[in-house]
Amino acid sequence: MDRENALMEASAPGTVSVVIVDDHGIFRAGLRAALGPVIRVLGEAATVEEAEAVIDATRPDVVLLDVHLPGGRGGGGAEVIHRCSRLGVPSRFLALSVSDSAEDVVAVIRAGARGYVTKTISAPEITDAVQRIASGDAVFSPRLAGFVLDAFGTASVAVDDELDRLSARELEVMRLIARGYSYKETAKELFISVKTVETHVSAVLRKLQLSSRHELTRWATERRLL
Repeated sequence: MDRENALMEASAPGTVSVVIVDDHGIFRAGLRAALGPVIRVLGEAATVEEAEAVIDATRPDVVLLDVHLPGGRGGGGAEVIHRCSRLGVPSRFLALSVSDSAEDVVAVIRAGARGYVTKTISAPEITDAVQRIASGDAVFSPRLAGFVLDAFGTASVAVDDELDRLSARELEVMRLIARGYSYKETAKELFISVKTVETHVSAVLRKLQLSSRHELTRWATERRLL
């Protein structure tokens, strides 16, 4: 399906369009069958690369996204969100995983997911969750909400003040450099020049009042931004 046809189908009145991203075909088939009639599935993907391509081509309202996926740089669902953000994809992401670990929940929410539910969710509940995410709500399985509050509660306010100094591109560069990417690797990942990376890094260090890459990594790690 080309992008124009996919976008026309996605805009059908009264429906919510989705893409299902999970590396288990049987689960994808079962989920597709379980979704209510108001949910229109535009595509499926099993890897980070497939997900990026399908989501970019179809631009669904919501992406149902597993946390652990093969491919890419090993970042799984969080990496899919980052890649789609760089492409300007407006879709909202709902993580759907067997994992209920705090680390997985926080990582994918920090990447930009609007919710996180486990695969024990019922068919009516997942349909409702998709509709709520599409309308702008945040949705979490009850026991997972505490992880989000712990990670993004009062301690996050001070961090936000510092992050607000950075542009969206500077934030992307900061995260990659802090993770250990070289300038060349960062440039390749973001489709920009090495010189542009150097310019962004200098701006980030200046705005955060840091003096070295080592300090930047420590700053990001302490704030659980990686």
